[in-house]
Amino acid sequence: MSENQPDPIGESPGAPIEDEIANALRTVFDPEIPVNIFDLGLIYKADKNENGRVHVEMTLTSPNCPEAAQLPINVENAVLTVPGVSDVHVELVWEPQWTPEKMTEAAKLQLNMM
Repeated sequence: MSENQPDPIGESPGAPIEDEIANALRTVFDPEIPVNIFDLGLIYKADKNENGRVHVEMTLTSPNCPEAAQLPINVENAVLTVPGVSDVHVELVWEPQWTPEKMTEAAKLQLNMM
């Protein structure tokens, strides 16, 4: 896991998100922000079970995000590209609320927030 990765939340607090899943999530971008959703801190959980099913909990920067319907579909499609993944369920959650503190250092630098 890289130092630029946010603290992931897995089956138990601090459980890492598999690198291949994290890398797939880094291919998904919010069209209004030039940073991938993983480094933005929008992914709260990505658990993979022994059958290859992945449960993703994610949020959005705002409940009024115009991409609210499309981003979960993009997440599902990205995670399905990971070898060994058979199914993906994406759950949109609002707690805890997203804040800029959830972004990686790299994302903050990219957005000139440091």
